[in-house]
Amino acid sequence: MQDVWQLMQQQSWFFLLTVGLVSLCIGSFLNVVIYRLPKMMETEWKKECRVILGDESNSQQASKSTFNLITPRSTCPSCNTQIKAHHNIPVLSWLLLKGRCAYCEAVISIRYPLIEMLTAGTSLWVAWHFGATLQALLYIVLTWALIALIFIDIDKMLLPDQITLPLLWLALLAAATSITISPADAIIGAAVGYLSLWSVYWAFKLLTGKEGMGFGDFKLLAIFGALLGWQSIITIVLLSSLVGAIIGSAQLTVQGKDKATPIPFGPYLAIAGWLTLFYGSALKDWYLNFLGV
Repeated sequence: MQDVWQLMQQQSWFFLLTVGLVSLCIGSFLNVVIYRLPKMMETEWKKECRVILGDESNSQQASKSTFNLITPRSTCPSCNTQIKAHHNIPVLSWLLLKGRCAYCEAVISIRYPLIEMLTAGTSLWVAWHFGATLQALLYIVLTWALIALIFIDIDKMLLPDQITLPLLWLALLAAATSITISPADAIIGAAVGYLSLWSVYWAFKLLTGKEGMGFGDFKLLAIFGALLGWQSIITIVLLSSLVGAIIGSAQLTVQGKDKATPIPFGPYLAIAGWLTLFYGSALKDWYLNFLGV
């Protein structure tokens, strides 16, 4: 394993090729995570509610069926035929099948290959920018997790703790092992990231009686604070707010929805934080110039 890692460090093309191929496969798995994890959480919530209400017979009946990220095998949602391995090759299978099920010819959403290509493309960008380093590996894992969070939040207005909390601990461990910033800066950054949005949340709720954002957003910003330090928080918040306001307003207008309709903030926060990993100083300068400061 050490010899392979040394080869990757010496031959950048080998590192990029490995990252690209692995990330395509991870992108295929992320499609499963995006679809199944919210359903798993919903099932668990219902089970806990049954236990609290004392309806243990229904709880035991519901727990008999296994549904997780691995079981059951993926099937076509139209004909319920199990998808064979050679029909599940990232991007290639979708192209060869012309975007249709091999059995019933039902249309397969283009979102699946797009997520696979997005995962590979963003991971390659990280690998090219940081080279064959532990920091690159950390940010590649972060990128995979952010893609899952973005699409889950778009679909369900939810940022699962099953993803955000392990990421936060990973960021703190990276600081403790000198991969990113100092442990003190990471802890302060995580605290500032969490408490800044937490404060906004409670101020908005006290003034309006409404919830302006979810607790998952606090944890997501804490992750970036732990990775980049508290100095990055203002850049991420301002950039995500600007992009969210522009894109969110345009989306509501196109869809003909009321401006009071809630929109997920997590995707904008994730994108702003991811870009700050590479271009933090440049983004800060651009934003100040945009405001004329």
